[in-house]
Amino acid sequence: MFHPLTRPAVLAAASTALLLAACSFTPRENATPPTLPPAWSQAAPAVGWQSAEQARDWAAGAWWRLFEDPVLDGLMARVDVGNQNLAVAAANVAQAEALLRQQQAGYWPTLTASASAQRGVAESQPVTRSASTNLAASWSPDLWGRVGDAVKGQSALAQASRADLAAARLSAQATLANAYFALREADAEAALIGDIIAGYERSARIALNRYDAGVAPRTDTYQAELTLRNAQATRQALARSRALSEHAIALLIGEAPARLAIESATGTAAWAGKVPAIPADLPSALLLRRPDVASLERAVANANLQIGVAKSAYFPNFSLSRTIGATAPHLLDLASAPNLLWSMGLSLTQTVIDGGARGARVEQAEAAHDAAVARYRQAALTAMREVEDQLSSLATLDTQIAHARAAANAAQRIEQQFLNRYQAGLSAYTEVVTAQASALTARRTVLQLLLSRQQAAVTLVQALGGGWEADWVDELARNALSKQ
Repeated sequence: MFHPLTRPAVLAAASTALLLAACSFTPRENATPPTLPPAWSQAAPAVGWQSAEQARDWAAGAWWRLFEDPVLDGLMARVDVGNQNLAVAAANVAQAEALLRQQQAGYWPTLTASASAQRGVAESQPVTRSASTNLAASWSPDLWGRVGDAVKGQSALAQASRADLAAARLSAQATLANAYFALREADAEAALIGDIIAGYERSARIALNRYDAGVAPRTDTYQAELTLRNAQATRQALARSRALSEHAIALLIGEAPARLAIESATGTAAWAGKVPAIPADLPSALLLRRPDVASLERAVANANLQIGVAKSAYFPNFSLSRTIGATAPHLLDLASAPNLLWSMGLSLTQTVIDGGARGARVEQAEAAHDAAVARYRQAALTAMREVEDQLSSLATLDTQIAHARAAANAAQRIEQQFLNRYQAGLSAYTEVVTAQASALTARRTVLQLLLSRQQAAVTLVQALGGGWEADWVDELARNALSKQ
């Protein structure tokens, strides 16, 4: 029997280890966000919702339902199922949580078992046999908080990975919404071009009739045909643009483009460029509702904890071990072996000279923390800028659309007047062509501005975090308030 230490000494050492296990060398986190304005410069925060259902949709992250488009709702439901980028992000979450469990295992003792059997033959000697078994347990108490800080750091990384998943989902949803609205705008322009082409065909017949009657030159028919062909080419370009948007949607929902066909919106289902009310929360709330910003905040927390892990290397490691074993001629005899061997030990290890490696690791951890803080602050500033950009865009687009509609109405009236004057022989056909081009450009501009406004609303939703909020965000908010 082996007694490297007396039982009272081992118990005293273990008690001391337990008392010191709460020690940690992690500095207090002081990564404050940049100075936050009290409100947005472009608009005051939205007060309330038009309905409780809208509020529930936003809180659940189902912001696209605010656009009240059943086709879009159906496509969004397929993002979580088929999008492969989300599958990667989800796998990263699972990996981070598995690493967290791996770090948590450091709190517990390890138990190992081994068994062996040997058979030996020597010249002119009888055959010898032996068998042995051992059971060994070891435990390293977390004296200086090394394991605790590593566990907390990995927990922060697991939270960051969940925020990254939410950010990837929001990005995929916003990209899908923008592609869908671009597709619907192409449908609307195609319908407009269809009407325009019908009008150009009538103008071409008028020019041909006047030429046949000898009251108009041949160039009028050529100009009419040129205008008609350009419009037909524009319709084909719109068809191509629509197809590309449909292909992008197919990729986002994890389908081959050939397997997705979105019916054109016509009649009562035609695209109207609807923009819902979106709550522009205060800047202070933005930092917790943006999953990408929240992820970087968790990265700061992990980097801060790694400083404590690096500093704990200056102190000795402490471990307790116990081994129980038995030997016998045969494996079957081990259970009844007359002698059991056991040992119990305490060990301390301390690095004395390392050429400054530990100090360098601490400095590296501190520099990594400074970089994480800078990335977090930059992301916060970028988030605020993105919200301000979209609030400004929405405010100016509303006015711009009103002016563009008035211009389109005026251009349409001018086009009709020049066509009437041409039929009466009071103007040249070049004036009709110019008026037609201006009217078409003005009417297409209105549709394109409606698309820009709708996509600005989607980008604002993304800039605000899409209503996302994790369960651990409330704790962050409470900690932030306690530091003020």
